[in-house]
Amino acid sequence: MLARWEAMGLFHRLREASKGREKFILHDGPPYANGNIHIGTGLNKILKDVINRSQQMLGKDANYVPGWDCHGLPIEWKIEERYRAAGKDKDEVPIVRFRQECREFAANWIDVQRNEFRRLGVLGDWERPYSTMNPAAEAQIVRELGAFLMNGALYRGAKPVLWSIVEGTALAEAEVEYYDHTSTTIFVRFPVERAPRPVLEGAAVVIWTTTPWTIPGNRAVAYGPDCLYTVIEVKAVHDESLAVVGERLVVLRDLVGTVCVAAGIADHEEVDSLGGGDLAGTVCRHPLHAGGYDFAVPLLPAEFVDTETGSGFVHIAPGHGADDWELGLRHGVAVPETVGPDGAFFDHVPLFAGRRVLTADGKEGDANTAVVTALKEAGALLASGTLVHSYPHSWRSKAPLIFRNTPQWFISMEKTGLREVALAAVDATRFVPASGQRRLRGMIETRPDWCISRQRAWGVPIAVFVERASGEPLRDPRVLDRIADAFAAEGADAWFTSDPARFLGPDYNPDDFEQVTDILDVWFESGATHSFVLEPRQDLLWPASLYLEGSDQHRGWFHSSLLESCGTRGRAPFDAVLTHGFVMGEDGEKMSKSRGNVIAPQDVVENHGADVLRLWVVGSDYAEDLRIGSAILKQHADVYRRLRNTLRFLLGNLAGFRPEERIAPAEMPDLERWVLHRLVALDQALRKACDDLAFHGLFGELHAFCAVELSAFYFDIRKDSLYCDPPGSLRRRAARTVLDIVFDCLTAWLAPFICFTAEEAWLARNPGDDSSVHLRTFPTLPEAWRDDALAARFGLVRKLRRVVTGALEVERAARRIGSSLQARAVAYAEPAYHDATHGIDLAELFITSTASLEHGPAPDNAFAIADVPGVAVVIVPAEGRKCERCWQVLEEVGRLPDHPDICERCADAVGGDLAAAE
Repeated sequence: MLARWEAMGLFHRLREASKGREKFILHDGPPYANGNIHIGTGLNKILKDVINRSQQMLGKDANYVPGWDCHGLPIEWKIEERYRAAGKDKDEVPIVRFRQECREFAANWIDVQRNEFRRLGVLGDWERPYSTMNPAAEAQIVRELGAFLMNGALYRGAKPVLWSIVEGTALAEAEVEYYDHTSTTIFVRFPVERAPRPVLEGAAVVIWTTTPWTIPGNRAVAYGPDCLYTVIEVKAVHDESLAVVGERLVVLRDLVGTVCVAAGIADHEEVDSLGGGDLAGTVCRHPLHAGGYDFAVPLLPAEFVDTETGSGFVHIAPGHGADDWELGLRHGVAVPETVGPDGAFFDHVPLFAGRRVLTADGKEGDANTAVVTALKEAGALLASGTLVHSYPHSWRSKAPLIFRNTPQWFISMEKTGLREVALAAVDATRFVPASGQRRLRGMIETRPDWCISRQRAWGVPIAVFVERASGEPLRDPRVLDRIADAFAAEGADAWFTSDPARFLGPDYNPDDFEQVTDILDVWFESGATHSFVLEPRQDLLWPASLYLEGSDQHRGWFHSSLLESCGTRGRAPFDAVLTHGFVMGEDGEKMSKSRGNVIAPQDVVENHGADVLRLWVVGSDYAEDLRIGSAILKQHADVYRRLRNTLRFLLGNLAGFRPEERIAPAEMPDLERWVLHRLVALDQALRKACDDLAFHGLFGELHAFCAVELSAFYFDIRKDSLYCDPPGSLRRRAARTVLDIVFDCLTAWLAPFICFTAEEAWLARNPGDDSSVHLRTFPTLPEAWRDDALAARFGLVRKLRRVVTGALEVERAARRIGSSLQARAVAYAEPAYHDATHGIDLAELFITSTASLEHGPAPDNAFAIADVPGVAVVIVPAEGRKCERCWQVLEEVGRLPDHPDICERCADAVGGDLAAAE
């Protein structure tokens, strides 16, 4: 099927047929080109394809350009692993050679993933996908960076960032996962050196922290300005307590008990109470002041002080936390550099030079132990313990991270009003589900400046020159143009292979400038894809109609795309954002090999076919987390089988159908007109689902229509007419006319969901090298087919039939009848049911040989169903002989000498067949 679509140029034919139509452009969030696709990637791509196909069949131009994210640490990490396995150091390899190996690695996986996506039925411009490592893309990414450079939002500063010691680089929040981690906790005395309140003189402020290694970086202590604090005097202590009888400690009133238990304080006296404001102006000494930390430690007010755990005071290390840094910045507190990129304290750090916070493989180093020991020896340690809590880890290496102060490149959220513009853009965007808007808005409201630099090799470089004398980046559009032109011609490698004079030109002396060697955060690159995918191509659209990714992308691609576009164009690059949940195992747990609950899309395709996987996607509520496993896949395989059987029934009973057989709806029996009404209702449900971008409810309706309303009701009733009526009978012609319309609708409606099966069914009736169901649009159905009164009637008809069917099953189970055609059904029902069945052949409805509907009370032995009041049924054997052709038991069988074994209807049909043969 894939080869056929490619040979006929299906995608290109759709583009030609769609020229001039309203565009619907779903911009592809690029998957990472570093391995086979997993089930989450499969969910994402199938959902995109379903939406694109449905919008195309609504009559729009839904051009889809797939893409790949090719730069960044995961690929670089894979190439480094090769070098480590070979006993080599990648830093000894020329950077251009290393980057070429990364490029080849990514290119290989693009080809693999492209084939895997196509096998899922994903239709797109696979001949012209985009990738972030394409030279034209790299050039535009640099131009986008240049826009922030030129408007002043880009700056270099020192700021604490989440740092991976294992990977040797800063990480964005989107690259961070949180896992439980056991940390050493300490309560530490900070002796008061001077204070506005005499009661504080000679006392010690008690802080609590889960990162002892940050104490050398301490430069302040934070208190809650609206909190109530207590000065206690220690009266008695337990054995091995580090508290001293007679000392005075300052802690949050509500946490006095917590501190006393942790510190082994057996008895204490409350000396005085203080409001947070009373602490203003208080200055402490560093707990290790005698060991080289002889400087003042001011107490500063902060709203982020935790009043639930600890002591009510937070030690402030401006180089090791975002809140700490911002508080220190507001109060002019210096930001020391204590920990290097390798996780070891710098040589200038007193007492702890060379001690490691984390080792190169991510294990805890000796810094914590050394700091705790030094505090204890200095008489500053009040208590220590351990705590299991959520802690940041790298999403790649899974190693713990640290905050450390490093020189990085940032995009300011405030200098150019980026935060306000982005918030306004969020408010102007449609979110599906709507909760996504609140989530993204909350992130934008509180996020710090965007750290866009990484200390790695594989990516688009931060192509900026810094003037050595002033420390300011060079802002010259001519230089920027030279860089972008070089990247467009040669790729970003030009930054590493060219003499700086090539870019600086004749107006600048290269010796006066530093060439930045950091690379860009890959989130900036993917956030800029709209600029080199949507804007340059006339067959696409900017802004995109829709961005669609997993719910984690509120802090990832949605976030970076929003900031990048708002910072350069003043609005979001999308009109709408749809998020789907994560894929969990059948047991509701996260997928992992150790749990044995991993489902690979390749295995599903091999065992069930791609359409079953597509059914799982549209049959699930993807606004929430989705579950998948063998039992769930079996359920969807059963659903698929029912849909396929529905199409097979239609094909079989439409064999030889000719246009002249059709009859107008006005001439049809009520049963056929009811089916037409249901088609109109489903058509409206389909169009609403396409607008709402929510298909699981619709697919439940489509499945019920096929399995219940068609197969178990309409087809079941009309089998007799289709198989036994004369070909020219009005009833059979009406049925075949309706089957033709149902086939036309169903193949179109199912095409976005089960694209292979819908095509297979369509071609069975519409063969030809140029034929495809995917070249169609959804059929437009006449509103005149809607008949709500008829639908209400058939609601009662179906209830009546359900009771009769139940009664027949009881008789069959008791072996009083075999086939339902051996029975006569006598139903007793309220007047409403008599009105509803007026003009309907009851025996045909019930699939019995004869039937009647009676007034009055039913016999005591009548069958009834509790949820269908007012109806009861008695089943008795049908009288007469069995027709050997239609199997109905009728008294008329045997009356015709020429046809002694069949009924009159069948004799008419057989006579017509013989006449036609003659």
